[in-house]
Amino acid sequence: MTFWKDKTFLVTGGAGFLGSHLIEQMKEKGVVPENIRVTRSKTTDLRIWEHCVDAVQDIDVVIHLAAKVGGIGYNRENPATLFYDNAMMGIQLMEAARLEGVEKFVQVGTVCAYPKYTPVPFKEEDLWNGYPEETNAPYGVAKKMLLVQAQAYRQQYGFNAIYLLPVNLYGPRDNFDPESSHVIPALIRKFIDAKQSKSDTVEVWGTGSASREFLYVDDAARGIVLATELYNKPDPVNLGSGMEIPIKDLVALIGELTGFDGEIVWDITKPDGQPRRCLDVSRAREEFGFEAEMGFREGLKRTIEWYLETTRGS
Repeated sequence: MTFWKDKTFLVTGGAGFLGSHLIEQMKEKGVVPENIRVTRSKTTDLRIWEHCVDAVQDIDVVIHLAAKVGGIGYNRENPATLFYDNAMMGIQLMEAARLEGVEKFVQVGTVCAYPKYTPVPFKEEDLWNGYPEETNAPYGVAKKMLLVQAQAYRQQYGFNAIYLLPVNLYGPRDNFDPESSHVIPALIRKFIDAKQSKSDTVEVWGTGSASREFLYVDDAARGIVLATELYNKPDPVNLGSGMEIPIKDLVALIGELTGFDGEIVWDITKPDGQPRRCLDVSRAREEFGFEAEMGFREGLKRTIEWYLETTRGS
């Protein structure tokens, strides 16, 4: 517990989906609120060098969560923005942290950094064996550059930067905006909207043949907490649940849990994205004792309940 009580922390993106859950768990570890600095994009633009310098002043540990993200549609429409914003934020923040003498830098990357055709389950050593899936490659490559930076800074400067690779997250407080949401919140919103409008069809992108792995947000936050405290090596580490579900089965499950009994219409003119996603999670377990705890069905139920209670006032 002394690791947490004796330090000051910068959590970029700390007001967001993952960040809000992470900060709750940091407080449970004994971090007092005044020792957590949270950047907000409206007042701290990490694409601007001076903002990065100011953000890391008198900070012991940086946990960099802030990212410009979205689903397949958003990725297709904004590849340049996703590349530039994510690369600039991370590169500048890590350099500012090094110059400030920050003790540790925790870079949270993305499963989108993996090659399009990666053998399942994805092992960390496969990260450089090909180019990422086209629709999210600019985002994935920008985030993967920060792994190179972290390893180079460790080698040249002895800078303690670690790199985590979380799989797709879901849970309460997720982004349900249809323009930029990921697959689970997008589907939940579609099914609930259809049910409330008494529509008898829901349209879903792709063929349903792709598969995905999902990690409940509280599990992800706990994994980051464990790595921040216990992991100090250059090798990247997957954070996942080790489960895989075809999109077709995911759609059917969310339809069941939301009480939608109409027809699902597949728009096969839209992309499926990466064919499969499922991580080898053994390194996280061996290095800092992380294993996912939330069952997928229960996690989905909690996410749906939160959306109904909070967003719709039901």
